[in-house]
Amino acid sequence: MTSSYLSKEQLKGFEKYKYNSIDTSILSKYVMHPFWDWCVQFCPVWVAPNILTFTGFLLTVLNFLLFSYYDYGFHALTEENATNDHIPNWVWAVAAVNLFVAYTLDGIDGKQARRTGTSGPLGELFDHGLDSYSAVLIPTCLYSIFGRYELSPLRFFFVIWNIFINFFLTHWEKYNTGVMFLPWGYDFTMIGSCVLMLVTSIIGPHAWHVSLPGAITPGTIFEVTLYLSAMLTSQTVILWNIYKSYRDRTGKMRPFNEAIRPLVPLALFFALSTLWAVYSPTDVLSRGPRLFYILTGTIFSNINCRLIVSQMSDTRCEVYNGLLTPYMLVLVAVFYLRVSPMTELMLLGALCVASSIAHIYYGASVVKEMCEHFQISCFRIKPKIN
Repeated sequence: MTSSYLSKEQLKGFEKYKYNSIDTSILSKYVMHPFWDWCVQFCPVWVAPNILTFTGFLLTVLNFLLFSYYDYGFHALTEENATNDHIPNWVWAVAAVNLFVAYTLDGIDGKQARRTGTSGPLGELFDHGLDSYSAVLIPTCLYSIFGRYELSPLRFFFVIWNIFINFFLTHWEKYNTGVMFLPWGYDFTMIGSCVLMLVTSIIGPHAWHVSLPGAITPGTIFEVTLYLSAMLTSQTVILWNIYKSYRDRTGKMRPFNEAIRPLVPLALFFALSTLWAVYSPTDVLSRGPRLFYILTGTIFSNINCRLIVSQMSDTRCEVYNGLLTPYMLVLVAVFYLRVSPMTELMLLGALCVASSIAHIYYGASVVKEMCEHFQISCFRIKPKIN
């Protein structure tokens, strides 16, 4: 078979792959895993694990679409319209339930795979690949709680990038150590987000728009908490784990230039997206924040998925992502051709659609190639031949 996206070396690497993770989170070990062990008992054994994974992802997509309909530009609670809440309370309640169910399905899909004897590299790749897309879908829903009244679109752009970097570094860590150290912040963030949405459905988002001592607002606390938790529970721990793997010679022992290779496309994309967000001639981020966020999340997901493929197959990571080429061409048009505000917004929309199609096609192709190679079905458990 001639692979379009997976090389023979990568497919052979997947054949040797074995899942290796360490989870020290108190919430995960003593609360969530016992709960998931109980939940998975009610899942029929004929249900493929990837169906659970994909269903959970679709619930996050549904949440994103709901908030896009009711609060497309994050104007639900602007300073000029602070007394009108355009998002019905039931939307917050539905979003909270959807997010908790998605989180639960993400927690039991691996257990279902072991229960049905269908564990393999495809399931992990499928799971983490979709999670990388959810990294933009979930936060943008939470942004509607605070909106432009609390956080400017530019400030929230950097909040999203903080989430992206944490997610990416976890897989970069495994690329170098060979071990997935599951971050503490993930479980607390997911549970916290569910609770935040559920409480908002009861008291309304206006309750979060109060001035605290020192003129601090809940939105600022939300923003600062995400940054601090990232530094304290994720980024410093990741760097320490990589250092230990080199010190104790337990990791991949890649040369420095090879170890940091996966960071190159991410750093380049961060620079390009920040350039557009900050210096756009027509302030396109403020005029089309949702489009800008989903475009950024889509390209990030593609970069991250390619790292996951390299990390799991133990092959060399790509140093450049092809989706950055049209992105740079659009930036050239925006900054040097002096396009009109409407044209810049249309270019943003066109790039978002094109990147989404390219990323979805990439993901579907990789899954198809792995299914053909391992002679399995993504969404169906094939009966075993005795």
